[in-house]
Amino acid sequence: MSSESKVLRAGVVGAGVFGGFHASKYAAHDRAELVGIYDPDLQRAKDLAAKHGAKAFDNLGKMLAEVDAVTVASPAVHHFEAAAAALAHGRHVLVEKPIASSVEEARELIGLAAAHGCVLQVGHQERFVFNAMGLFNVPDKPLRVEASRMGPRSERCLDVSVTLDLMVHDLDLVIALAGCAVKEVEGIVDEGRFGHPDVAQAKLVFDNGCVAELKASRVHHERDRKMRVEYETGVLEIDFVAKTFKNSTPYDLNPDFADDPSAKDSLGANVNAFIASVLDGAPVAVPGIAGLRALDAARAIDGARSYGD
Repeated sequence: MSSESKVLRAGVVGAGVFGGFHASKYAAHDRAELVGIYDPDLQRAKDLAAKHGAKAFDNLGKMLAEVDAVTVASPAVHHFEAAAAALAHGRHVLVEKPIASSVEEARELIGLAAAHGCVLQVGHQERFVFNAMGLFNVPDKPLRVEASRMGPRSERCLDVSVTLDLMVHDLDLVIALAGCAVKEVEGIVDEGRFGHPDVAQAKLVFDNGCVAELKASRVHHERDRKMRVEYETGVLEIDFVAKTFKNSTPYDLNPDFADDPSAKDSLGANVNAFIASVLDGAPVAVPGIAGLRALDAARAIDGARSYGD
């Protein structure tokens, strides 16, 4: 049987908003079958499963027995336990960001994936926007990156800090752009709700001299997500909300990237890439090590001093 004729039996862990997004992508994919939805709240699992003709589970082990792969879209504090169980069963895993709650957990997931020969992909979807722009094809490394990722007050993701909720996207992107190890991390955070920061600022210095300064807030008055990338040859200014950029560099970037399917639907592109990695052996779009690096930086920022200290 050719790889094109294979069908991935998929399950989704978590019947919330993002679980619903992932379930719909699998259900609509011609190379996947959405087998089940797991959630400790069985009624929630049933409600989502019924939309797609799938089965509902409140026992993760039972769902894992019937699938080849899972998306973990549960609250971030539960990412590790679900992903680790799936990998230990030899199931491929697409885990939403952050990869886990701690660096030690992330390392364990990477080890489990290697030991069981499984794909471990992390849901850093902004990478697909950069791919559509052609930014990862730029031959030079940036000298400096500035990014802000601000959003209005929300009750979502309050189980983790703003660094793991919002800033982690930009941490992943700047680490990928710099293309080398982080040498220094400085940060400042507020106390936030429930002891988890809602506002954070950070400065990263890389081994090659690149400097990144990042800001994130989830109590801002409006949605504002921008990045400025400075090269020796010019500057690139990106507006992630408008999906536009201004480019004074000589690099041939795609001005119509917003029309690219992977930028229009980066979550769908993420799922497509995961399926291709599992069924066809395609390179993993965002491997576990990338999730670990972003998490490591985020945790270093969380450990920094608070405003007013």
